[in-house]
Amino acid sequence: MPMSQSFKERLFPITEQLVEHYGSPFHIYDEVGIRETGENLKKLFSGVEGFREYYAVKALPNPEILRLMLDMGFGFDCSSIGELVLSRQIGARGEDIMFTSNNTDQKEFEVAAGEGGCVLNLDDISLIDKVPDFPELICFRYNPGPRRTGNVIIGNPVEAKYGLSHEQVIDAYRLAQQRGAKRFGLHTMVASNELDYTYMVETARMVLEITSMVESELGIKFEFVNIGGGFGIPYQPDQKALDIESLASEIETMFADFKSSHSYVPRMYMESGRFMTGPHGCLVTSAINHKDIYRKYIGVDACMSALMRPALYEAYHHIDVIGKEDDIKDQVYDVAGSLCENNDKFAVQRELPKIDEGDILVIHDTGAHGHAMGFQYNAKLRTKELLLREDGSVELIRREETLDDYFATLNFEKNCFSPK
Repeated sequence: MPMSQSFKERLFPITEQLVEHYGSPFHIYDEVGIRETGENLKKLFSGVEGFREYYAVKALPNPEILRLMLDMGFGFDCSSIGELVLSRQIGARGEDIMFTSNNTDQKEFEVAAGEGGCVLNLDDISLIDKVPDFPELICFRYNPGPRRTGNVIIGNPVEAKYGLSHEQVIDAYRLAQQRGAKRFGLHTMVASNELDYTYMVETARMVLEITSMVESELGIKFEFVNIGGGFGIPYQPDQKALDIESLASEIETMFADFKSSHSYVPRMYMESGRFMTGPHGCLVTSAINHKDIYRKYIGVDACMSALMRPALYEAYHHIDVIGKEDDIKDQVYDVAGSLCENNDKFAVQRELPKIDEGDILVIHDTGAHGHAMGFQYNAKLRTKELLLREDGSVELIRREETLDDYFATLNFEKNCFSPK
């Protein structure tokens, strides 16, 4: 079920006060829910030696959220300079960070090597010669190609731009050894928002099989394997949640069997983003307009620059109307923003209670890939972020953008060049 009942019970009674104090729209996140999810994850996987979650920073790149992750002992999965810098700003160092970039340039390698370094997770065999100071610890991202199927968000592995092909794996680790690497990891990422736990079990099995293959060929004993992210959440009310308990149990058995047959076992990492924060955030927006033409529209003061998943993936996000949660849903609306794009809609032909101008709508499950995917098309400005603390207080953790922010990149020294 979208959005926990606990989050609703703490948020909905104060939502009108928050709109009055902060103005709408805004994303708000739930510290209680995030911590409960993280602690439960640690408990479930406690039987897997060396388990660690590396939070996918791209899901919700806010320092206050990252501090919660660091406090729970998690590391950070970064894919850009900005995410590296953000993680380091809140205290992450060295092997707290996995840098999984693609089409990486020299500037990114230089930043990755600074401030205590990080775990370098190379996306392509051609990058081995491009790393300026090759680290002792190296990891590669593996793309199984036709050996696995993907899903609608991440796509078919054969068509994905990420990772080494199966045929390149042995050569990649051999070349890394030649450049001085002595410690090794293996990473993969083959699904996104996956709710079938058996798919993730097979991913764990796959990476262990690859480590065995590399070990038999090159004598490498892997320090860790990273099964990636992709743990799904039930956006729609009738969807079943990921069976995380069975997932943890079967993976624990698998790693124990590996240790019995190999006399060692690599640590197991994962990099959940959506699973950690997705259900623990929502977008709060106000109804500002009605429009009745060929359809009934409710215009709201947020647009898809605050949440683009419905437009990008035709994704469903559940909607509640504050004070009308139990009212009969006898109206059919498209809920739309003000962007000059027809797909700027949070809901299409959705059954909802009668909505009046001034009503507050809560759009569920925006705690991952919500604000983070914002943009400035149409000169729309990105909205603020709030955090509902454990003690019931609410804190502004990112202000909304201003026109001064938007025009800041147009304030620069003149630089004119005349090619010969």
